[in-house]
Amino acid sequence: MPHTVTTVGFDADDTLWQNEQFFRLTEARFAELLRPHTDTEHLSDRLLAAEKRNLGLYGFGIKGFVLSMVETAVDVTGGKVPSSVIAEILAVGRDMLVHPVEPLPHVKETLEALHGHFRLVMITKGDLFDQERKLAASGLGDYFNAVEIVSDKTVATYERIFKRHGDGALKSMMVGNSLKSDIVPALGAGSWGVYVPHALTWSFEHHDKPEDHPRFREIADLGGLGTVLERLTLKA
Repeated sequence: MPHTVTTVGFDADDTLWQNEQFFRLTEARFAELLRPHTDTEHLSDRLLAAEKRNLGLYGFGIKGFVLSMVETAVDVTGGKVPSSVIAEILAVGRDMLVHPVEPLPHVKETLEALHGHFRLVMITKGDLFDQERKLAASGLGDYFNAVEIVSDKTVATYERIFKRHGDGALKSMMVGNSLKSDIVPALGAGSWGVYVPHALTWSFEHHDKPEDHPRFREIADLGGLGTVLERLTLKA
């Protein structure tokens, strides 16, 4: 009996491994650095505004985040931020770029179980070098038939990738922790979308759950993905 799904796409950050926690820790350090020089009450909002403003220039990822911190530091201090603070911001950014990769629960065993039965594709956005580094450090690379590092995730992105690496969007599934980037556009392309919530998700990625969509599913962690696929196979 044929699978209704032949290709499974996986988001990387906060789906395969921890990521957002490092951004939160760095943002807390950023506030500590600026506290002697400015009122930090609305610093988080100012930083988020800078990040959103700069997405079109720097894209997603650590480097854009660091440049947005520098820009915000200059802005909130009226250009009086000490060079030593800028140096510290750059240093914490470098630390983020070399932090250890910590796979999330049930990731390895799930990929191992699916490998060879489905085409597995990692679909992630962000800085090319950083995402390649994390994949290599994770030890998960051999499970994937293909890796796609993209500037953004849209309906057209999923249509193109699932056509290139599979049998098209209708026979594909996207798995991820971001409703906005992983689930909603994949559903728009005609794929299945499996939402795996993470305790920490960047506010920019928030979106209402498409709970009425017939191809939307939600699981607590990747350990439940096999059951979802088995049920779809039985319906085929």
